[in-house]
Amino acid sequence: MATVTLHDVRKKFGAVDVIKGVSVDIEDGEFVILVGPSGCGKSTLLRMIAGLEDVTSGDVAIDNKRINHVPPKDRDIAMVFQNYALYPHMTVEDNMGFSLKLAGVSKADRKTQVAAAAASLGLTDYLHRYPKELSGGQRQRVATGRAIVRNPKVFLFDEPLSNLDAALRVQMRSEIRELQNRLGVTSIYVTHDQIEAMTMADKIVLLRGGVVEQVGPPLELYDRPNSTFVATFMGSPSMNLFEGAVSDGSLRVFDDYAMPLPGEVRADSRMTLGLRPDAVSVATQEVPGSFRARVTSLEATGSETMLFAERDGRSVTVVVKDRLAARAGDAVFLVPDPAQAHFFDAEGRRAH
Repeated sequence: MATVTLHDVRKKFGAVDVIKGVSVDIEDGEFVILVGPSGCGKSTLLRMIAGLEDVTSGDVAIDNKRINHVPPKDRDIAMVFQNYALYPHMTVEDNMGFSLKLAGVSKADRKTQVAAAAASLGLTDYLHRYPKELSGGQRQRVATGRAIVRNPKVFLFDEPLSNLDAALRVQMRSEIRELQNRLGVTSIYVTHDQIEAMTMADKIVLLRGGVVEQVGPPLELYDRPNSTFVATFMGSPSMNLFEGAVSDGSLRVFDDYAMPLPGEVRADSRMTLGLRPDAVSVATQEVPGSFRARVTSLEATGSETMLFAERDGRSVTVVVKDRLAARAGDAVFLVPDPAQAHFFDAEGRRAH
């Protein structure tokens, strides 16, 4: 187990800045997820930690030891790749024990260590099969088992579940998190899926354009997003955003609707109101604190209903537990909960 420290890490490919000064502290035994949209630099950052990409400037350290120029094989890390990177001509047992063989571990000890890892991953009955004979989930377990047998200081995961179907992804993310809890190994995991990040991480590092937008526990990013970008990226469906003008202590977003600004909000002339879809309720007639909208579509999942509406060219998404009788084209009145409102300044940064 180990700590991992990134200090002002930067990466250039030619004249293009990909990573623009990332600093993050990862504690011993912590499960940290690097998340963000495609092209934000999360996989590049992971590869720099692994030693598969050179660091242009800044420091990467494990247990306070700078490792910028340490070869990947000497960093005491293990990486699980998106495509699993299994040798097709080797059995599961040989794939899992290959790194031990390269390290000079005896055949008997290799069998013991591989058997223990296989048992923890439910692979005991598959040790003599080849990768082509396995399902996607089983291949993912083999790739994870190959990392476990090395007993590394740090696990690195590069979108390991992206090739699996939705149901299997849910199962595998639970298994990976349980395994990491049991082993207690410091783990850094890359994904573009914010649901994976929310459900698996001890701490999230949210990246955009090579910079860190926010770092913190999942619910902190959800409950107190630093910016409109964080607010819309974390949470599904995304937060509703309404730009408006401030007047007389309220933010007016429609002609007939204004949200009072709490005292702690730093008022600006132009601001943005943020409302999670479940912070808005639906009424069939006008009530105090409501605004009128037109239903564009509904999605009923059984346990909840997602309503999509439109007002003055702006879309609104609402999630309710009720089964709504409204249909596309109907007029409804939407009632925001002021206690769950978020406010952002003209630059899109949190204003309270």
